[in-house]
Amino acid sequence: MKNYLTKSLRNVAVVGHGYTGKTSLVSALLYNSGAVNRLGKVDQGNTVTDYDPDEIERKITINSSLCFFEWNDYKINIIDTPGYGNFLWDTRASLRAADGALVLICGISGVEVQSEKVWEILEEFHLPRFFVVNKLDRENSDFERAILSIRDYFGRKAIPIVIPLGKEKDFRGIIDLIRMKALVYEKDESGRFKEIDVPSEVYEAAKKKREELIEMIAETDEELMNSYFEKGELSVEDMERGLKNAVMNLNIFPVMATAAVLNIGVQPIMDFIAKYIPSPDDSSAPFSSLVFKTISDPFAGRISVFRVFSGKLSPDSNVYNSTKDALEKIGGLFYIMGKQQIPCPQAIPGDILATTKLKETLTGDTLCSKENIVKFPVIKFPESSISFAIEPKTRQDEEKISTALHRISEEDPTIHFVRDPETKELIVSGNGQLHVEIIVGRLKKRYNVDVILHPPKIPYKETIKGTSDVQGKYKRQTGGRGQYGDVKIKMEPLPRGKDFEFVNQIFGGVIPKNYIPSIEKGLQEARKKGVLAGYPTIDFKVILHDGSYHEVDSSDIAFKIAASMAFKKGMKAASPTILEPIMNVEVFTHEAYLGDIMGNLNGRRGRVLGIEQKGNLNIIKAQVPMVEMIDFEPTLTSITGGRGSYHMEFSHYEEVPFHLQQKIIAQAREEGRIPAEEE
Repeated sequence: MKNYLTKSLRNVAVVGHGYTGKTSLVSALLYNSGAVNRLGKVDQGNTVTDYDPDEIERKITINSSLCFFEWNDYKINIIDTPGYGNFLWDTRASLRAADGALVLICGISGVEVQSEKVWEILEEFHLPRFFVVNKLDRENSDFERAILSIRDYFGRKAIPIVIPLGKEKDFRGIIDLIRMKALVYEKDESGRFKEIDVPSEVYEAAKKKREELIEMIAETDEELMNSYFEKGELSVEDMERGLKNAVMNLNIFPVMATAAVLNIGVQPIMDFIAKYIPSPDDSSAPFSSLVFKTISDPFAGRISVFRVFSGKLSPDSNVYNSTKDALEKIGGLFYIMGKQQIPCPQAIPGDILATTKLKETLTGDTLCSKENIVKFPVIKFPESSISFAIEPKTRQDEEKISTALHRISEEDPTIHFVRDPETKELIVSGNGQLHVEIIVGRLKKRYNVDVILHPPKIPYKETIKGTSDVQGKYKRQTGGRGQYGDVKIKMEPLPRGKDFEFVNQIFGGVIPKNYIPSIEKGLQEARKKGVLAGYPTIDFKVILHDGSYHEVDSSDIAFKIAASMAFKKGMKAASPTILEPIMNVEVFTHEAYLGDIMGNLNGRRGRVLGIEQKGNLNIIKAQVPMVEMIDFEPTLTSITGGRGSYHMEFSHYEEVPFHLQQKIIAQAREEGRIPAEEE
């Protein structure tokens, strides 16, 4: 590969909803540029960027993947990103390395939920972008309908710069509205085409679309507007110059047309990237970069993928991790082509590359020069939305699981593993059931660790609805020095979300001050396990108002135990109850499924708060108990045929209905969460 200057680099992320054909388009980009010698197919599992066994098996992109190609004296770095909500965190992280984005829209279904979510990230990062309406060779595809869908969601700035020639199975090429030329493609997936004049039967329609494009470009530039008023036309050169500025300033989001699996309309997309997506800034400041992805390779170890923002970097250099305050030794540098590693002699500003075996560095860390310390904003990752208990199948699996989980969490910062101190279970938390299932599969395939997945444990809490005034007295005499602690407390409820409050109202030294911290500690430890079902107790106040002590026998441990005894008495006397987590749920679906989904949510004790309409999608907003959402994902897939999706996040805690509390208590007794004396 030739050496490139920063001005000849392009960093583009390919984003959009799942099944819009992102990976197929990336395969066509690589094939047309000569980077690969065959047109990879998702169905055949031979694409460059979907190389993970899970991706090949499920035919979806799970991990952001990198590749690059050379085109018209440009080096174009491509990031193929996931289109499913469970893995959108990886898309978000990858967009930190991009200077522009290609947003794929399905020519059949139009804008779908994850396209909208990605758009919000693109807006946040102020990235230039353009649309590609794909799958225009398929039955029921419609370019004009897709344009209306795009504009419904994203506004009138979205405007075609090409239009399709032919429809559905007769889709055979595109009309370039800037040059007013038609490109007619062969039907053999070779990407070969011939340029012809616009056919007479579509000339007037194309001319009208071109006039709309000229007007839009002229609107963004006063000089071009004046020229347009004077001449009633813009030259090709003026259109290209105006479009480039409009794309860079986010005033226009061009729309293109393709059938990626047939390799129709792909070369104009490559030309567009080279011509209109801005190059990275060529900064002469000392070296700085952001690690936006970590790959855990069973053979190569930890691979750190980073975007250089300033300066140059050579192999065998020392860099400073300003996030971790640690020095790192860079070994070799290489470009990434899917799972291949291609040696790189030197990193330049704006390029994307990788290195291995950094000791401290993980996703989101800044690497820079020790002499010129910078720190890029951290990458935001979503909170986990679902948890499962995992159990190693054998003792051998148990011995290996710790190392395997550590390697997986290095690669995926949104997966969390914790040991529940009460149940002793190993809990895995992720962004959805599919996410967790893939992690479990990865344990087996990469690290040969077999685990059993159990339903998630719901983080119930306990609280009180009434008040109490009780005494906890611990007195023990064993012949020598005894133990004595005596506390009197009042308990009362607090508003939801206030957790715990301790108030000391001891006066006159009835309990020496040095024992007060032990009393509070005893209460804090005791509230970790409530009296009904053994769940942590929240949203209550304890007022310590009286007690007594013994000059010889009193001790910290005695007052700690006395406080624990008082807590249990006070809980039982203050109308204890069980709380459950309530989730804010947004379900994205088409109108045809609204009734069935709302009925299903109501059956899950959900409260539908309202419905919003965006484009051709409806968003049902509801609040539903977490326990009722455990199996919602497969149910939604069944109702909508896979066209619906949902997102949920924690909202608040509410009291569990009494009849369900009895079931929770019975289960807690079965599991031994409540000691015999508390039953």
